[in-house]
Amino acid sequence: MDKEKKIEYLLFSAWAVSVFALAGSLYFSEVLKYEPCELCWYQRILMYPLVLLLGIAMVKKDSRQWVYVLPLSIIGGSISIYHYLIQKAAFFADSAPACGRVPCTGEYINLLGFITIPFLALLAFTSISILMIVLYKQTKKENNI
Repeated sequence: MDKEKKIEYLLFSAWAVSVFALAGSLYFSEVLKYEPCELCWYQRILMYPLVLLLGIAMVKKDSRQWVYVLPLSIIGGSISIYHYLIQKAAFFADSAPACGRVPCTGEYINLLGFITIPFLALLAFTSISILMIVLYKQTKKENNI
């Protein structure tokens, strides 16, 4: 597979993950009527622009977008980890700040005993981060040759 196609696949994959995450968050809030907590809002604030950034990058085949996308996905993933920890680890839950009307420790879903909404967000942010790191390495390799 040539390098240009590989870059296109990486950008498309990251964009698809961000679209799926956006659709999932809207499904939970608009269809199932789950009110997002404060930490969920922060994760949304970091995920939603990725749909636009990655969509534009995909159309323009701009492999340099990793510079903008990677920080957002790492910060979003960090918030997701913290949010997941306050849901699942007693030590973190006891020291969790009050998050407004909806407690950040609440779990609307708990599939298989560990899959919660912040866990799903963490999967999306991690996937996008990994794809952006691979894109960076691919771009670096391309520029060195």
